[in-house]
Amino acid sequence: MDEFADWRANGRRFTHRGHQIFWRDSAFHGTLPTAGEPGAAGERALLCVHGFPTASWDWHRIWAGLCAEFDRVLAPDMIGFGWSAKPRDYEYSIFDQADLHEQLLREQGVRRVHVLAHDYGDTVAQELLARDSERRAAGDDSLVLESVCLLNGGLFPETHRARPIQKLLAGPLGPLLSLLATEATFASSLAAVFGPDTKPSAAELDQFWLLWCGRHGKRNGHKLIRYMAERRAHRQRWVGALERAEIPLRLIDGLLDPVSGEHMVARYRELVPGADVVELAKVGHYPQLEAAQETLEAFLEFHRTRVN
Repeated sequence: MDEFADWRANGRRFTHRGHQIFWRDSAFHGTLPTAGEPGAAGERALLCVHGFPTASWDWHRIWAGLCAEFDRVLAPDMIGFGWSAKPRDYEYSIFDQADLHEQLLREQGVRRVHVLAHDYGDTVAQELLARDSERRAAGDDSLVLESVCLLNGGLFPETHRARPIQKLLAGPLGPLLSLLATEATFASSLAAVFGPDTKPSAAELDQFWLLWCGRHGKRNGHKLIRYMAERRAHRQRWVGALERAEIPLRLIDGLLDPVSGEHMVARYRELVPGADVVELAKVGHYPQLEAAQETLEAFLEFHRTRVN
């Protein structure tokens, strides 16, 4: 069995709003899962939040390193993505995706968690961070974020440079474009956000396409892309969560990313107090895939020097 098939075969499922959600669990090794398993007291847990338009598979190159560092690593495919359900009649939103992650953590008995997020997942992490601040203010310790590490993503609406395909999906022709999208156009658009020397192979692009269009998922592209409008509408809440964060934050960013590269890093340094940034000079939008070892080392160094 190849690694891609193995990733799916060793996944678990839980139910969110009546829909089956795929997730990877470092504590699951092929035995029948039990719902509501309690988290071990004092275990160090990590939640990995993937981006658009891919899935938890994005973490496969650094998965072993993450699992060696943390007692528990959880990585779901958000609803509408990857091997999770992709309902057609559904109101996809960042708030709902945050609900999904919190539900998973609570069902698994995880009360304290670190977060590693990328792209669309960064915005989900910002919402999780905003909720964490609200719970702290209310004296609620039922779910506590201990740190957040962000990879390339549209943290600030004013610096997000949407790709042409994203702009089209978000426009009036979005529903038609979702249906007519081909693997060739998808692959070309996705490869363009990688660095010039770190492009994905044809086989990797095919895997991304399978994750996107499986279960008729591509038909929902125009609904999932609404996160760009959500970012604008909720800028004060989500950017404010970074500005007022009470826990350690780090940004690891591929500077050659045309969407959220060097220009976004400059804005991050302007707005986030004591900005902790690791810049990857030869990397594009997917640091965890383009420079897996370098990204893993930067993430682990963050935990060993700023978190622990």
